[in-house]
Amino acid sequence: RKRFQHMNLNMSEFLCSLVERKAPGKDVVFLLDGSDSTRSGFPAMRDFVQRVVETLSVDDNKDRVSVVQYSRDPAVQFYLNTYTTKAEILDTVRGLRHKGGRPLNTGAALQYLGDNVFTASAGSRRPEGVPQVLILLSGGRSFDSVDAPASALKQLGVLIFAIGTRSADSRQLQEISNDPSYALSVSEFTDLPSVQQQLQSSVEAVVIDASPESPTVTGMLTSTASYIVFLLDGSDSTRYGFPAMREFVERVVEKLNVGQNKDRVSVVQYSRDAEVNFYLNTYTTREDVLDSVRGLKHRGGRPLNTGAALQYVRDNVFTNSSGSRRLQGVPQMLILLNGGRSFDNVDTPASALKQQGVVVIGIGTRGSDKSELQKISYDPSYALSVTEFTDLPSVQEQLSSVMSTVPVRAPSVTPIVPGKKDVVFLLDGSDSTRSGFPAMRDFVQRVVETLSVDDNKDRVSVVQYSRDPAVQFYLNTYTTKAEILDTVRGLRHKGGRPLNTGAALQYLGDNVFTASAGSRRPEGVPQVLILLSGGRSFDSVDAPASALKQLGVLIFAIGTRSADSRQLQEISNDPSYALSVSEFTDLPSVQQQLQSSVEAVVIDASPESPTVTVDTAKKDIVFLLDGSDSTRYGFPAMREFVERVVEKLNVGQNKDRVSVVQYSRDAEVNFYLNTYTTREDVLDSVRGLKHRGGRPLNTGAALQYVRDNVFTNSSGSRRLQGVPQMLILLNGGRSFDNVDTPASALKQQGVVVIGIGTRGSDKSELQKISYDPSYALSVTEFTDLPSVQEQLSSVMSTVPVRAPSAPGKDVVFLLDGSDSTRSGFPAMRDFVQRVVETLSVDDNKDRVSVVQYSRDPAVQFYLNTYTTKAEILDTVRGLRHKGGRPLNTGAALQYLGDNVFTASAGSRRPEGVPQVLILLSGGRSFDSVDAPASALKQLGVLIFAIGTRSADSRQLQEISNDPSYALSVSEFTDLPSVQQQLQSSVEAVVIDASPESPTVTDIVFLLDGSDSTRYGFPAMREFVERVVEKLNVGQNKDRVSVVQYSRDAEVNFYLNTYTTREDVLDSVRGLKHRGGRPLNTGAALQYVRDNVFTNSSGSRRLQGVPQMLILLNGGRSFDNVDTPASALKQQGVVVIGIGTRGSDKSELQKISYDPSYALSVTEFTDLPSVQEQLSSVMMERKAPGKDVVFLLDGSDSTRSGFPAMRDFVQRVVETLSVDDNKDRVSVVQYSRDPAVQFYLNTYTTKAEILDTVRGLRHKGGRPLNTGAALQYLGDNVFTASAGSRRPEGVPQVLILLSGGRSFDSVDAPASALKQLGVLIFAIGTRSADSRQLQEISNDPSYALSVSEFTDLPSVQQQLQSSVEAVVIDASPESPTVTVDTAKKDIVFLLDGSDSTRYGFPAMREFVERVVEKLNVGQNKDRVSVVQYSRDAEVNFYLNTYTTREDVLDSVRGLKHRGGRPLNTGAALQYVRDNVFTNSSGSRRLQGVPQMLILLNGGRSFDNVDTPASALKQQGVVVIGIGTRGSDKSELQKISYDPSYALSVTEFTDLPSVQEQLSSVMSTVPVRAPSVTPIVPGKKVTDFYLPKRKAPGKDVVFLLDGSDSTRSGFPAMRDFVQRVVETLSVDDNKDRVSVVQYSRDPAVQFYLNTYTTKAEILDTVRGLRHKGGRPLNTGAALQYLGDNVFTASAGSRRPEGVPQVLILLSGGRSFDSVDAPASALKQLGVLIFAIGTRSADSRQLQEISNDPSYALSVSEFTDLPSVQQQLQSSVEAVVIDASPESPTVTGMLTSTASCCSERLPDLMFWIRSEGTTSLQTPPGVDACLLTM
Repeated sequence: RKRFQHMNLNMSEFLCSLVERKAPGKDVVFLLDGSDSTRSGFPAMRDFVQRVVETLSVDDNKDRVSVVQYSRDPAVQFYLNTYTTKAEILDTVRGLRHKGGRPLNTGAALQYLGDNVFTASAGSRRPEGVPQVLILLSGGRSFDSVDAPASALKQLGVLIFAIGTRSADSRQLQEISNDPSYALSVSEFTDLPSVQQQLQSSVEAVVIDASPESPTVTGMLTSTASYIVFLLDGSDSTRYGFPAMREFVERVVEKLNVGQNKDRVSVVQYSRDAEVNFYLNTYTTREDVLDSVRGLKHRGGRPLNTGAALQYVRDNVFTNSSGSRRLQGVPQMLILLNGGRSFDNVDTPASALKQQGVVVIGIGTRGSDKSELQKISYDPSYALSVTEFTDLPSVQEQLSSVMSTVPVRAPSVTPIVPGKKDVVFLLDGSDSTRSGFPAMRDFVQRVVETLSVDDNKDRVSVVQYSRDPAVQFYLNTYTTKAEILDTVRGLRHKGGRPLNTGAALQYLGDNVFTASAGSRRPEGVPQVLILLSGGRSFDSVDAPASALKQLGVLIFAIGTRSADSRQLQEISNDPSYALSVSEFTDLPSVQQQLQSSVEAVVIDASPESPTVTVDTAKKDIVFLLDGSDSTRYGFPAMREFVERVVEKLNVGQNKDRVSVVQYSRDAEVNFYLNTYTTREDVLDSVRGLKHRGGRPLNTGAALQYVRDNVFTNSSGSRRLQGVPQMLILLNGGRSFDNVDTPASALKQQGVVVIGIGTRGSDKSELQKISYDPSYALSVTEFTDLPSVQEQLSSVMSTVPVRAPSAPGKDVVFLLDGSDSTRSGFPAMRDFVQRVVETLSVDDNKDRVSVVQYSRDPAVQFYLNTYTTKAEILDTVRGLRHKGGRPLNTGAALQYLGDNVFTASAGSRRPEGVPQVLILLSGGRSFDSVDAPASALKQLGVLIFAIGTRSADSRQLQEISNDPSYALSVSEFTDLPSVQQQLQSSVEAVVIDASPESPTVTDIVFLLDGSDSTRYGFPAMREFVERVVEKLNVGQNKDRVSVVQYSRDAEVNFYLNTYTTREDVLDSVRGLKHRGGRPLNTGAALQYVRDNVFTNSSGSRRLQGVPQMLILLNGGRSFDNVDTPASALKQQGVVVIGIGTRGSDKSELQKISYDPSYALSVTEFTDLPSVQEQLSSVMMERKAPGKDVVFLLDGSDSTRSGFPAMRDFVQRVVETLSVDDNKDRVSVVQYSRDPAVQFYLNTYTTKAEILDTVRGLRHKGGRPLNTGAALQYLGDNVFTASAGSRRPEGVPQVLILLSGGRSFDSVDAPASALKQLGVLIFAIGTRSADSRQLQEISNDPSYALSVSEFTDLPSVQQQLQSSVEAVVIDASPESPTVTVDTAKKDIVFLLDGSDSTRYGFPAMREFVERVVEKLNVGQNKDRVSVVQYSRDAEVNFYLNTYTTREDVLDSVRGLKHRGGRPLNTGAALQYVRDNVFTNSSGSRRLQGVPQMLILLNGGRSFDNVDTPASALKQQGVVVIGIGTRGSDKSELQKISYDPSYALSVTEFTDLPSVQEQLSSVMSTVPVRAPSVTPIVPGKKVTDFYLPKRKAPGKDVVFLLDGSDSTRSGFPAMRDFVQRVVETLSVDDNKDRVSVVQYSRDPAVQFYLNTYTTKAEILDTVRGLRHKGGRPLNTGAALQYLGDNVFTASAGSRRPEGVPQVLILLSGGRSFDSVDAPASALKQLGVLIFAIGTRSADSRQLQEISNDPSYALSVSEFTDLPSVQQQLQSSVEAVVIDASPESPTVTGMLTSTASCCSERLPDLMFWIRSEGTTSLQTPPGVDACLLTM
């Protein structure tokens, strides 16, 4: 008791108690200038880093170190978590090699650090509050801008120190540093030791300052005030212990000195959620507190959510409005009385309380979780324990002791010290104050004289303004009073008009009262603004003044008689702070009054919410009705109540709008805000409402649903246009889920929520949900609702609605700054200015960004850089031409999507603001624009392009959203001529872009017009008419197209042909039956996908308008429908198939978006019978979801972490949409081998899944075989039979939780899953191998990291965002090959099943006769034979025999295999995967035609569709020959074309089709896969070819830079130089890249880095050996495929240019090379390997495309001996692989030698009977091809 009293006696000494500081640790990153200019100084930098590291405390994990080197781009030498000992760091630093390169991009390097190094995954402990230090060593001026990235690092809390040589830009380094004094200078890097001590002192000083431990205070708890909150466990389990808790609280309170300025007390009780009994400012006497405590009633409830309760008290009790004076420095204490383990996670909220400085003391019983209590408590020793609550008196003494000695953190906002402030003067510099300006200047000087600047108590800034503001100096510009006074004396009057005080105030908030500008607001230093004004502001001051006050700025205004005194009072925090003088010369008369006010003022940090009066001319009102089981009898009364409210509204398009939503477990919209436009329609719909039923009651989910789906632009909400938004909730029970977050989100969005509840409702919950507690109304039963109608009307007419922002647009200008536009650049600049002049920037409607580009893009300013038109215009006037080449428009468009049209860069796309891109181009793009332009359109960006006559108009039309958006001028000086046209288009399309109601659709009717539907066609036509009559056709409403088909498809009219319903109907009535056969439904589906559902044909798919195809079909398709149907689904087209009895029902179900969308009638005349059903389907339009598989590490090492994994899976599942069959879930656990807990199709409800997950038991076992588990998933889980919807195009997601390194290899199985289109996300603990997880994931950023599984909640949001953001492109890539017809690869696939025993000899003879006519040889025809029944067996491969005699001998010896059943599908798949491969002798990649001849005698037992399709995609021409036992339609499916399916009665009749086979073999069209196949049967005449060029090539050298090749590296370098000397680089034929590798690869330069041989040779000569071990050749090969043989890195693979890799290796690879080498070969890369005697020759042969491409030398010095051999091989194979024209089988000869140029994308059809030719485009030299 004495101790406790002693505590109170000493409270006044709190703030001056002894401050104890722990020596903080720190994370130190060195950023070293590795550019060409620092080569000689690099050793000195390295030594300096070593010396600094020597002073750090690394070994006890206090300090961590990272080193990054940079020039053009940055390279991490090691991360903060790479090494844990000082010795390792020093070893690595000693071995650092200079990077080289130019230019010096310091800005990019700083940006990189923020994104990749100062991150938790890279070892940064920033989230834990450990100081972050950056030491920059720079030897030159940065080529790019440093402002934004430096500012971003500072905002992250990074302390930046910069040391520069005399070649560096000292001003730039001061900008980069946190303080100018942190920028040090030396003459040369060799002088670095001279500043080391200064640096260390600065770092130590600032780290102690920045250390988030903040001063801890020991001794008795201070001041006469201490604020104590009791948090009591009121759950069901504490019912009997509650009286003891209550008495305990009483006893503690009795010892406190409660009062207004003394101790304050609050009590909160919690179970499932928390409820305040009274706040800190509810009672001001001890008696009142004790009375309230004695009256406490036990609350009850479960489960016990301690985490949520801690969060609640932090957000709602320890706040200014609830009476907490934390911001004024009064100690805050939380005493938790707890009787059980928390059901939710306590880590984050407990940590948040500690960060806020709250001292938590936890007292628990034997039912509590001791370790949990220790986590929650401020210190583990503050966790006290009793057996039962009745024993609480036993810890009272202990509690008093703790309370009297707790170290209380200085709060995050320090107590106000009268002598410490940041003072900003805002001076009116407009034309009208010219004469008074000297008096203003003198006044500022006199005030500054009174401030304490020199001891860093006070800081000063001066800003002058008129039309726009200009900073004279910032708060951190000067540190002495003398400097400030000197600058003030020299101030010049600014001039200008009008006077925009509002804009100036806004500017101060954004740019001056900020940490980067020197404001100490985050540290709690008072912020003072003194405004001197001589006139009325021309713009509005309300919002910006209010915003400053919300920031806590104290505004004092002094005005002359010309000023508007009322306006100055509005600006000031209090009317008394607005002072007045006649003239500025009278300012001395108010100086004393001003100073007294400033000194006296106390900051009240409570934010002001500006309110506006409701414009009752219109409102958007949503009724949210409780439709759960418990409201069944009250529902009629709810319905009547809604009717009565609606009857009083003025409903109309531009008046009031109404929506009704009903909910129970989840929510369902009855109608949207834009569904009805008259009161009568609304009332009709309300009267027809049916009670929904269901349980439980999830009010939280329903509130979230209406926020995301109803209060939106597309659903008719006019929130963005400033129309008041109102939600009326009728509720009859307590919510089963949490309502806090969604209710808060609605309020933030400005929605006024009025909650009306019955006696079954939870009153406090309703008050939380409502916009204000007084808006929560109450009735006993719903039948009493009329009694609150008047009250509701009153509330509705008086609600304060937040002023909404009016929408504008975000406009980005992309300017061609390449060498060719130098003279036109001034005209471009003027054009941008003129367009900006027309925009509404100053009221934040419109935002502007400008980006200039040539080879690569450079942002001039972002969308959020400037907030006034004047600033933008000033910057645009000062733009300088960038220069450079080539012109990479594609890369620039890609850059915009990734870096400019983003929220962080100021884009308001997520808020629905239209995004506009205006491209000015003066030339053709050097790179491809298709994919990046398409990506921008998918983001919703509206692209307008203006090109000169030098630009490529077709390319600009591709880039633009519509060809009409691509404008043309002769020169840039003609830009004014298109300005009006551009603006009109932008305005029109921006209005367009605002989403219409959800009913707008693009509908295409695809009508079967074949011969068999002649009599049914009139009925089809009438059906289309009736459907169209119900549509709302218009330019911005529904659009309609009609396509008719039989053999091929023909458009009757496109989606953009007609814009009125009458025109569409007229055209439909005039439709004529087309006729024709056969019926090719597959081709028709493909046709509408490629030609009708496109932007140019009027489809608005890219703008998000639903796309629908209605197919009317009367027969089975002659061709395959699988692939085109799947392609339409992937594109999001909803297909509804309607068929007659002549249709194939299963085919129709395949085609339809969902099997239930396949409707059926007997005849077309019965179509009216399905009209209602069709309407229902059309309204449904389900959006697809995803299939999510969780793969959980269940090995022995994860036993303790398994509950946390299980909880994580539950939380993720909670966010999925399972119940409406959007999302499906599977869980698999694995250790040594995998075990499926449940499949994707096991459960169909979320409840079932959650029940199963909660009951999961840890599997156990070892070792951990992640590779085997991934393989298992591909084979058994991501399959249709297991519920995967991959074949339907539904995204497949795998989430792997791993706690260790895999014992087996993961490369191949992970790669296989990715090829299936599975998106893999991996989360690992610190025991996992992060590199391995990155390999497994689709992208390194998808591999997340946590310390322990208990930290999983910290990455949940990041995971969900990544999953949502990812875009699946499932379209299969066809490898591009060229065709060489002088040779063929022919595989015979023979049915060897039991049923062909007697026919087998005839098959064997048939094969012999075919082979006898072939020209077999190594470089001629090759033959393989495979026999199959149940499975397939190779008799010999394509490369087994090289002579016809050997082949015939083997064929004659064939024995019948036997077996059953007959699995033709598996056999086709087998030959694709094992015979038509490089290793088996297939020359497909070299362009040799591939042919499969199938001899078959029966119907297949398995499915042949997919493997047959796969062979065709691979370009294999399949000819199927069957007997009468075969299935004819199956054979046609398998064959390359139905006409290639030949037939005999028995195998003995095979000679009868030999001639027919020869004919087919000589005429087959062989696909160059990038070219569309020609329809067989169409003759081509007069075929001409352009000239052939000697092909170029892309050559990549991969050099072994490991430790073992140090001595041989100069010889490697010389070899590369000699090879490069032989290449044709300067005419852009050949391109070169060099990559060096050891443990991991490092690109020395890319294929597009240099365009001249001289540059390449210069760089190669300067190459330095990399060093490192082990040698990971596999990882390097993988890296090349992902990063070097890509278009962005300069590879011309997509254009068919041969890709060559030359590997120089001096050792055996430590990792596996098989999968990555195979992947490169599949990309078409030709790999040559040269190894020394230390290399593994077998491994090099595996890597190479052919064993002969693997060469060998003793040492690297012997490389010249193989140079000629290498070059010959490369030349031979490149000519072989060179993508010349696609050619065909048969003998192809030329009568003219001119045919040497590479062909365009053409398909040749050449028959054997004579000459065929094709007319070439004009101006192309041609030559005739003859046979």
